Amino acid sequence: MALNKVERRNRIRRRIRGVVTGTHEMPRLSVFRSNEEIYAQLIDDVRGVTLAAASSLDKELKAEQGTKTELSVKVGKLLAERGKQAGIERCAFDRGGYQYHGRVKALAEGAREGGLQF
Repeated sequence: MALNKVERRNRIRRRIRGVVTGTHEMPRLSVFRSNEEIYAQLIDDVRGVTLAAASSLDKELKAEQGTKTELSVKVGKLLAERGKQAGIERCAFDRGGYQYHGRVKALAEGAREGGLQF
């Protein structure tokens, strides 16, 4: 049975979520990538609460120029900054079924540069 791209990504995403969970001390860094934008959240799965979030639609980044990959690095740094304000230093990375490549990798590297450890 051939799976289309979305079904394949969802199957991989569910498999990852079976392993990666977030707690208050070590939340899950969840990534969602659309064709134009990228979104990231630090999530406490135990309480079901988003602790910090950043996206390429945020006011600070919307005026920025550059490629989508360069913007992803800035989103990662912004998320790390907001995570630090919330008292978060460590997290578990959830790539959301996407390959660790391109914009997803750029976001992760930006978050690491911003001070998050995972």
